[in-house]
Amino acid sequence: MGYTVKEVSRLLGKAIHSRRMIEDGDHVMVAVSGGLDSLSLLWLLREKQRQIPISYTLTAVHVDLGFGANSGDRMEAFFAEHGFDYRIIKTDIGERAHSPENGESPCFLCSWLRRKILFQAATEMGCRKIAYGHHKDDVIETFFLNVFYGASISTMTPVQEFFQGELYIIRPLFMIDEDWLKRYGKAMGWAEVSSGCPTAGHSKRGEIKTMLSRFYKENRKVKGNIFHALHRVRPDYLL
Repeated sequence: MGYTVKEVSRLLGKAIHSRRMIEDGDHVMVAVSGGLDSLSLLWLLREKQRQIPISYTLTAVHVDLGFGANSGDRMEAFFAEHGFDYRIIKTDIGERAHSPENGESPCFLCSWLRRKILFQAATEMGCRKIAYGHHKDDVIETFFLNVFYGASISTMTPVQEFFQGELYIIRPLFMIDEDWLKRYGKAMGWAEVSSGCPTAGHSKRGEIKTMLSRFYKENRKVKGNIFHALHRVRPDYLL
């Protein structure tokens, strides 16, 4: 476990430094869903405050989707217990996303509405950076989702600019495997806080994850090869 902790911390530091994700004086909003990935991100960013030669502040923000699972109350207890500055935003996003009037998929509308709320909160709080807990597996799965269902060759980027630089989404975990984050979170004794979403686990992303897991089991180099391929795009060999 000691090796995993050190490697996770090292890769997070490498991501921040190599992509200049956080600068001196930044106020970073950390979007915490309640999963082990976003909990790990919040914890690790606070650890890094003591290790890197820049000063920045953190505010954890949890959006309660309103499914009745009391995720907001549970996350508030976690933040308060561990001394994090935080904000809980309670919404009816879940109900709206799963309503008969929604012509989009529940996941699409939920994600869009949640991002809109986070952007508004970041503006109100004076945060130019919003840190998401997306990891290496998310980056790879998004690539295949976009190819299969979006007809584009694209994926999440480590740093994403909005509104001519007024706001940035950063993904400090983009180099780290999901399995490592789960082991880290479990070793810390954290329990995942569920949103209560009835669609969770029954999405196109879940299908992609299942497909990829078969390849990973057959050849342990496949995941690394896909991830490195996303850094070595050859436009001359594309249509």
